[in-house]
Amino acid sequence: MNEPDKTTGRRTRPEGEGPFAAGAARASGERRRRVGTPLITSTDPVEVSPARRTAADRPPRSAQSAPAPSEPAPEPTTTPAKESRPPATARPTRSSRSTPSHRTPPSRGASTRSAPVRSTSPRAGASARQAEGRPGVQRPTPGAAGRPERTEAGAPTPARPSRARMRSQAAGSGDRAKLRSVPPLESARPEPEQAAAARSGSLPSAALATAAAQVTGTAEKLVTKLLEATDTSTSIRPRPAEIVELGVNVLRAALTGAGLPADQIEREIAGTLAYVRRRLTGEVDVDEFGFDEDYTLHIHLPLLRPLYQRWFRVEVQGVENIPATGGALVVANHSGTIALDSLLTQVAVHDEHPQHRHLRMLGADLVFSTPFLGMMARRSGSTLAANSDAERLLGKGELVGVWPEGFKGVGKPFSERYKLQRFGRGGFVAAALRSRVPIVPCSIVGAEETYPIIGNMPAVARLLGVPYVPITPTFPWLGLLGLVPLPSKWLIEFGAPIDTGSLGPEAADDPMVVFDLTDQVRETIQQTLYSLLMQRTSVFV
Repeated sequence: MNEPDKTTGRRTRPEGEGPFAAGAARASGERRRRVGTPLITSTDPVEVSPARRTAADRPPRSAQSAPAPSEPAPEPTTTPAKESRPPATARPTRSSRSTPSHRTPPSRGASTRSAPVRSTSPRAGASARQAEGRPGVQRPTPGAAGRPERTEAGAPTPARPSRARMRSQAAGSGDRAKLRSVPPLESARPEPEQAAAARSGSLPSAALATAAAQVTGTAEKLVTKLLEATDTSTSIRPRPAEIVELGVNVLRAALTGAGLPADQIEREIAGTLAYVRRRLTGEVDVDEFGFDEDYTLHIHLPLLRPLYQRWFRVEVQGVENIPATGGALVVANHSGTIALDSLLTQVAVHDEHPQHRHLRMLGADLVFSTPFLGMMARRSGSTLAANSDAERLLGKGELVGVWPEGFKGVGKPFSERYKLQRFGRGGFVAAALRSRVPIVPCSIVGAEETYPIIGNMPAVARLLGVPYVPITPTFPWLGLLGLVPLPSKWLIEFGAPIDTGSLGPEAADDPMVVFDLTDQVRETIQQTLYSLLMQRTSVFV
């Protein structure tokens, strides 16, 4: 055994050892010191994890071909672990590097030959694995299909599967276990004779076939029931006479609810049936402005009569002031948020006049640009508020109605009720002067209370492209129910006609004559409104 020098304190090399063996021994001792020395010096036992303990216990791959050591290893110099385990063996190395002078010299008993050196350090296995990456050491590689390959020394090395493959195998086994634990559907539960198929793995196909058959049978039954319920054979198909009888009963019930007498109900039903026959045969007469008298008499006016007679209870005065024949211009005030006053004036002229004349109304551009509303207005006799159209109608001897206030009168607030707005530039007066027809002033009381305007929403009006969006006591608070007009009491009076024939057609080009005549018509209507308000005892009576 090597003894330390008493003068220098260093171990002396025995005789016969060469410099190559001494360098190898120093290198082996340096590796043991690096791996076995803890970061913090302590006298407590060192705890080793099970993974590192297993790595340390595993013998090196080249242990079978390595020569036996010439002499036993020295006693361990580090603190032993708590558990007893077989010592690990370090791999031989070919390194011939010299150890610096400040590092610890190789331990006692180091062999002069390149034999494996035993170490009791818990990290000896890790140092052995690190040594596999050093030059001069051949690592085993797995062969095809995961079979182990032999190293140069001939020792077989088992091929270890990758971590990704191990995870996929574990996940597959977990999915198979979940699928086995899920019970089959009630409709697809296998019968006893299908137990063998279930054990053999063919149960999903059999279950899907059973479920598909059940769904198909249910669909066939459902389609059969629908076909039976919608059978349109001649035995159960309603005949045309039955359809007509149903329509007549519905119309009779509606007219009875409106309060019409029995004889008038039968006349209305007969007229409606005749109207349907003419529509089916194409016997329709329409003038150049789109006025359909047949539609107006049997559809338009009957729909407005319940409002005229029952809801607003309209009273008409001065209807004798309307000429029995020839053209005339009826000028009225405009109010009520929605232009119901013009529609009910049309009903009043037709129903109350002895000659049952039709009032051809002049409407704004917005009316005729609105879908469906414009078509209905044309068919009921309305036309665009233009001097050319007004003069053509008056020249044909028609009774023309105009509301000069326009949207300014319809959309004014309730605080300004029955105060006439400006009558425009007097275009209606010029048309009457050129046509040499009288002007009949008309005053309407009651329309202001149908939709009292207490506010306005100009932003919404601009968004919708309309002149105004009103706020009333019922709209928009009650939704569509707020569109129902209040049942106010209406009074309509036709004043004495104003003659324009004595002035001549050339007076239409004189602005002063047009202005004076316009102001006269406006003052007449305003004074008549005040008089009617004095006659009305209550708004709703």
